[in-house]
Amino acid sequence: MYEVPAGQSKATRREWIGLAVIALPCVLYAMDLTVLNLAVPHISEDLKPTSAQLLWILDIYGFFVAGSLITMGTLGDRIGRRRLLMIGAAAFGVASVVAAFSNSAETLIATRALLGVAGATLAPSTLSLIRNMFHDPQQRTFAIGVWVTSYSIGGAIGPLLGGVVLEYFWWGAVFLLGVPVMVMLLVLGPRLLPEYRDPNAKPLDLLSAALSLVGVLLVIFGFKRAAEHGFGLLAIASVVAGVLVAIVFVRRQKKLEHPLIELQLFRSRTFTSALVMYMIATFAFFGSFVFIAQYLQLVLGLSPLKAGLWSLPSFVSFVAGSMIVPVLTRRFPPAQLICAGLFIAAVGFAVLTQVDRANPLAVIVIGSIIYSLGGSPVVILATDIIVGSAPVERAGAASAISETSSELGGALGVAILGSIGTAVYRMRMSDAMPNAVPADAAEIARGTLGGATAVARELPGQLGATVLGTARDAFVQAFVTTAAVNAILVLSAAIAATLLLRNRSRPGSRR
Repeated sequence: MYEVPAGQSKATRREWIGLAVIALPCVLYAMDLTVLNLAVPHISEDLKPTSAQLLWILDIYGFFVAGSLITMGTLGDRIGRRRLLMIGAAAFGVASVVAAFSNSAETLIATRALLGVAGATLAPSTLSLIRNMFHDPQQRTFAIGVWVTSYSIGGAIGPLLGGVVLEYFWWGAVFLLGVPVMVMLLVLGPRLLPEYRDPNAKPLDLLSAALSLVGVLLVIFGFKRAAEHGFGLLAIASVVAGVLVAIVFVRRQKKLEHPLIELQLFRSRTFTSALVMYMIATFAFFGSFVFIAQYLQLVLGLSPLKAGLWSLPSFVSFVAGSMIVPVLTRRFPPAQLICAGLFIAAVGFAVLTQVDRANPLAVIVIGSIIYSLGGSPVVILATDIIVGSAPVERAGAASAISETSSELGGALGVAILGSIGTAVYRMRMSDAMPNAVPADAAEIARGTLGGATAVARELPGQLGATVLGTARDAFVQAFVTTAAVNAILVLSAAIAATLLLRNRSRPGSRR
């Protein structure tokens, strides 16, 4: 078994090759979050799921990833991070094959849930392994940059690769894309990746694991429900129940001699501040993705493929920023780079507020490039600070907390910004809806831009054009409002980061 050499400071060729192996499942993890969306029409035709089943097919993977991260991060510290990664890779490969040949909606939902649990082993295991493999702060920052970039690449190529596969094969083939990657990981992982476990690890508290899963699932479900249907009774009840379960979870951790999460991590101002900055960044970025995708397709009328292609500059910008950040850390403290990144991202969101005053496509591309470039140091260095602030034996738990905050930030962004945008859209539509539109059709049009587009097709020529034009104008105002909210939020985070992280000199130091 390959162990980390004592006192090693600089990574060798073995660690760098190991980093490439680690990046592969991260690419796959991100792909699996997006690739299935293109297969929905084919799945609907073949398996004939109900509308509720179709939503579960799409959502349950992300739900179980978010809900299982904390448990998997701590489990990796206790049984071995490489061992957990190998178990997860094997489970992911098997579940992928079963999902590909599912003959019912129920089977596909179950296998997607298993894929989520297996996927939850990837992020904390790979990130905590980086913590063990790269001891030099600059090398570790670069390695985390590669790790973050691999997720961006997976998110970018997922829809494109999925489209190519669906052009020539059946819908189940999108699941088989990951099988060769997992086989390669199982073959190369034991040879190239170090094993590390907490030598003083105690048995996993199963009740704490169940509470963390249920709490995160309830909160994520509530916010996703709010994003789709508004903050109704079910959404609010789900979030409240999740918060209550989380309170029970925290109280239990305080009483346990060997808790699932070491709450002392949160006593570090640096750790907590970096965690908050990371969550705010994902809040703004995930929330903006939803509006940009709709704007490109429903306002500008681009096809899904063209919309995806015009989204690529944003991903390329993030990747480029991720490669530049490790170089910049040689000259500037991480705290300064995080603050600068947040200020740059705020400028990008401010550019998006001008979408109704200039060439809209150019504004969206330029604005998204700017905020993606600004976001790269935030994500990379905040992650580095979070992992670097934790003791090496708790790196898995810290990595899991980091990824859970990202999932929660994304869910909050989609739900809250979605609700703000929906409120603005409905208000504008209520004020400008032509009286000649039937009441039922008017209510559908006031709900979403997609609904208004469908209604407009069914109305007589000029009336339909008026409704569509009104809906697009209303959505533009909603888009501008949410971009302004993001700009103010990220600017506020930049100011807060300047105050909270000002004494943070190097990502490997602790406070």
